[in-house]
Amino acid sequence: MGLNVHPQLLLALRTVLDAGSLTAASERLGFTQSALSKQIATLEAAAGTPLVRRGPRGVEPTDAGTRLAARAAAVLDQLDAAQRELDDLSAPLGGRLTLGGFPATAMELAPRTLARLRTEHPSLEIDFLESSTAVQVRRLRAGRLDLALLATGEGLPGYDLTGIDIERLPAGPLMVAVSRRHRLAHARRVTVADLAGEGWIVGRATRSEPQFGAWPTLTNARIVAELGDWSARLGFVAAGLGIATVPSLSTGVLPGDVVCLAVDDPSWTGRTLSLARIGALTPSAAAVRAALRIEAQAMADR
Repeated sequence: MGLNVHPQLLLALRTVLDAGSLTAASERLGFTQSALSKQIATLEAAAGTPLVRRGPRGVEPTDAGTRLAARAAAVLDQLDAAQRELDDLSAPLGGRLTLGGFPATAMELAPRTLARLRTEHPSLEIDFLESSTAVQVRRLRAGRLDLALLATGEGLPGYDLTGIDIERLPAGPLMVAVSRRHRLAHARRVTVADLAGEGWIVGRATRSEPQFGAWPTLTNARIVAELGDWSARLGFVAAGLGIATVPSLSTGVLPGDVVCLAVDDPSWTGRTLSLARIGALTPSAAAVRAALRIEAQAMADR
């Protein structure tokens, strides 16, 4: 049967031997000398052998006391380390972290994530920077971002992600937004052929910063408006001036006069939503990552 004692008894032995006397040890531990003597006696009874002897120069260990004291030091160190780890888990996260995201993530994913983190980790301050994926990659390499939400896949540039840790996040498919008065508004799913001849509201793009255009596999799409931000594009769609491609990331915050349709298109391979970072994942970054995964999954499942 093993030695089953309270850690306080091991601490009492270590302190008595380190201090060299019961009087000095009792002052360190805040016990009376009588109470400390009882702790040592209890430990000796459990060990089945004397652990200390009283001499003219104070308290000295027996051979058994020396050996047990050495083991006690290791045990107490492990318990102290375990307590520190538990304290770290329960301590509130703090500090400041910068998250980047392309414009579509700023519509719903980023604000939902930041709201969750404000509740779960109120001491954690998060700055959100909206920019294209290309800009985010540059900022990540320059150390201006701690985490970045990137869009990659068909129809997008082949960004150089060498040395960047990439983790795929849940994301739904690309969809089409139409006015509630549109002829297709009551259809749950459409084909690419159904979209032929429609007028498209698209984003204003540059070569380095692509935007959502007409449906990717549609040929000879008719562009009726090219607008710089999502609110303007969706306003045009709501007014019935055209239709637009939208990511599933945005479908929860569309105007009331806009509905989304799924598109059956076997030739479209889709795009990927990823979380990027450089270097080790800090506790604060891990909390942001966890919140992003929860919110992205909830949005993908709806």
